[in-house]
Amino acid sequence: MTATRKAVRVLLVDDDDAFRRVMSGELARRGYAVSAVASGAAAVTQGAEADVILLDLNMPRVTGLQGLQELAALPVRVLVLTAAVDSADVVRAYELGARGVVLKESATEMLFESIRSVLAGQYWAGRQTVGDLVAALRGLRSPTPQAAARGLTPREREIISAVASGCGNGEIARKLAISEHTVKHHLTNIFDKLGVSTRLELALLAVAQGLVDTD
Repeated sequence: MTATRKAVRVLLVDDDDAFRRVMSGELARRGYAVSAVASGAAAVTQGAEADVILLDLNMPRVTGLQGLQELAALPVRVLVLTAAVDSADVVRAYELGARGVVLKESATEMLFESIRSVLAGQYWAGRQTVGDLVAALRGLRSPTPQAAARGLTPREREIISAVASGCGNGEIARKLAISEHTVKHHLTNIFDKLGVSTRLELALLAVAQGLVDTD
């Protein structure tokens, strides 16, 4: 007999009673062990018991950004929920350790895809979100010398475009008819050439440096 897989523990933090009720039901139906609280302060006290925290960005008293600062020391992945994208807040959320930002109006399936992505160790950064982040970063940061695009092969540029579009390694492998091992090898080389260490940094840099078409 195979062992029963332990349910992923999700802590939903949102001051909207109706949203908490509906989303808690959706999470439970998908097999997640969900608990819900209405304040950022409660998230800080209960965060250590969760695998993933869905944290509303705009809350009274302890805001989502303040909550992120408090949660930074915990081994938990945080997805920020927001009703509207404010580029400065989104950038700050990533800087404080958020693994992704999801619009509340997004389709439910997209939210669950984002949960699966961060549980797999990835950042959740859809194409539109990447563009918003880059627009905010352009006025704040200058490209580093390591960010020069010289030396990238055509194949590496294809992989960079796929990453910026939000594709995982498996999807990239299928699109380019290569193995996932080869994709990982290319990504290692790309990270070294561009001086980045995460897929999110790569996506941001790629759009900012014009390595991909963002139209």
